[in-house]
Amino acid sequence: MRGSDIVLVLVAILFPPAAAAMITGCSCDLLINILLTCLGYFPGHIHAFWLIYKQMKAEELYGQGGYVYIGSGEYEPAGNLPQTAPPQANYGSTHRG
Repeated sequence: MRGSDIVLVLVAILFPPAAAAMITGCSCDLLINILLTCLGYFPGHIHAFWLIYKQMKAEELYGQGGYVYIGSGEYEPAGNLPQTAPPQANYGSTHRG
């Protein structure tokens, strides 16, 4: 556990949505954490600690900074960004050749 992980845990204890924002940025997980914290402080803590756990597991698998957050607590390697499909020939054209 690095020093930044300890700070993240302390932030999660004080205000869970701030920890969720630090991990996921402005995402659905942040909104979920805000709603859970409003419903009861304890559910917000559980969600924030789950996000921290998932980030630490991604760091174990891919190394520090070697992963990208894709949502719902899931990570993938930083080099595995989705490729766009090649454009189809004559897509949208009226050429009949």
